[in-house]
Amino acid sequence: MTSKKMKLIVGTAVVLVAATGGYLYWKNEKKNEVVYKEHVLKRGDLEVTILATGTVQPENRLEIKAPVAGRMEQVLVKEGQKVNKGQIIAVMSSTERAAMLDAARAKGDEEYKRWSELYLPTPIMAPISGTIILRSVEAGQTFTTTDAILTMSDRLTVKAQVDETDISQIKLNEVAEIVLDAYPGEKISATADQIAFDSKTVNSVTTYIVDVLPKGKAPSYMRSGMTANVTFFVQNKKDVLLVANEALKVQNGATILQIRGANGHVVPRDVKVGISDGKFTEILDGADEGEVAVVPQVKMTSEKRGTNPFSPMGGKAPGSGSRRSGGPGGPGGP
Repeated sequence: MTSKKMKLIVGTAVVLVAATGGYLYWKNEKKNEVVYKEHVLKRGDLEVTILATGTVQPENRLEIKAPVAGRMEQVLVKEGQKVNKGQIIAVMSSTERAAMLDAARAKGDEEYKRWSELYLPTPIMAPISGTIILRSVEAGQTFTTTDAILTMSDRLTVKAQVDETDISQIKLNEVAEIVLDAYPGEKISATADQIAFDSKTVNSVTTYIVDVLPKGKAPSYMRSGMTANVTFFVQNKKDVLLVANEALKVQNGATILQIRGANGHVVPRDVKVGISDGKFTEILDGADEGEVAVVPQVKMTSEKRGTNPFSPMGGKAPGSGSRRSGGPGGPGGP
């Protein structure tokens, strides 16, 4: 075989390999084409809510202790019972009276009756109107002045933990809704009754306690210590222009929407936004109902992205390097 003929064969082979590789690379890149996800701007209602978790606790928890040590003669109330301020809830004997009565009882019933009428027991009265939530002693049990005999609460509230980033949106008397984990099907109407002035930080998360008070009378199934989920209804707007949040992009301090025009071309447009519920945002100006906002997305091929068809071992495509994909502002990053 002559040298000229050999060069011709080698040249033809190189051209064929290059053409095949170029075609495969072009086909691979074509599969990774940019497609657009569409969001039609339309009117609707928007409700901004803040979610928080908390625990049911008495607004005022009061432990009732005896003025002197002694023995309980009779407990006149039970847990869950409503009592009024000044109502007698228990009767006790001091240590001295209890010892004297025990000695009189040993001498007979008449002696016991005589001394029990001469030395009357001490009544214990409810200091506030409320509910007995804990009964710690029974008749015949002895106690000291440091022991709580009964525990009362005036009304039950939910101590909701609200993140510091949301606390500015919650106002006093804000409408809220309570759902207890123990009764997930029951919704309790409530209001924000008090907002703490001091924060609590747990695991580097700063929260504020908001007292959420049920409207009217708390339901009978509500118990101290229950876990609750609270929804605060911060804002509610009717018939406003809405767009999905993923269609919005913030660039150089401006909010941008990619709008598909009548000719099919996509053009960026500055818009003015209002409130957001986390999924949709209100459009105040810059776009109209019925217009189509688009979000560019890369349609990926099933093959490895960036493979080099010219190399039998694969590898990066010519000219490819480290790329940054998708930032907070959308595909491609800022």
